[in-house]
Amino acid sequence: MEQHRTSNPRPRQRPQAPLSPPGPLSPQVADGPAVYGVRPTRPARNVPPVVLALRRLPNPRLTGIGGGLFASATMLVLGSLVWLLFDGSAVVYGVLFLPVCALTALWVREADLVTAPISVPIAFATGIGPISGGEGGVGGQIMAVVTSLAVHAGWLYGGTLVAGLITCVRKVRAMSRRKRRTRPAPPPRR
Repeated sequence: MEQHRTSNPRPRQRPQAPLSPPGPLSPQVADGPAVYGVRPTRPARNVPPVVLALRRLPNPRLTGIGGGLFASATMLVLGSLVWLLFDGSAVVYGVLFLPVCALTALWVREADLVTAPISVPIAFATGIGPISGGEGGVGGQIMAVVTSLAVHAGWLYGGTLVAGLITCVRKVRAMSRRKRRTRPAPPPRR
C-alpha cells in the first residue's frame, strides 16, 4: 500500500563551495563563513591591431528607417562629391557605394536586419542623380537616372549582395546566441 506525503517538501539546499581553493586569492574568516575570492582572469590573448582598430570605430544601432536614411543621405553626398571632384565617374561612385552598404548592414539593429538589403538599392538610386548627367528638365533627368541604373547595375547588385551577406551572417550569429541562451536545462538525475 502506498502512502502519500502530508507535508510540503522542503527544497534541498546545496552546500556552497568557494570559487577557488583557499589561498592568497580567497582568504578564510576564522569564525564566519568563507570569503569568496575573485576568479583569476584569463591571460590576455594576442589580438591583431586591425581588430583593435575596428573595435574603436563607432558602433551605432540604427532602426530600419534610420539605416535607410543614413545610406541615402551618405550616397547623395558622395554622389555630389564624385560629380564635383571626379567629373561624375561611375566607377568611383560604385567603389564608394560598397563600404556604405557594409556599414549600413553592420549598423542596423538585429530586429531590422531585413531592411538593410532593401534600403541600399534605394540609396544607390538616390545618389546616382548628380552623376547621371541628365539634361532637358525633369523628364531628361529621370531618363538619365534610369539609364545610369541600368548601365551600372553591377555595382548595385554587388552592394546589395554585400549587405545581404552581412545581414545573413549577423542573423545566423544572433540565432545561435539566442539558442544557447534558451537551451533547456538537463533533467534532474534520480
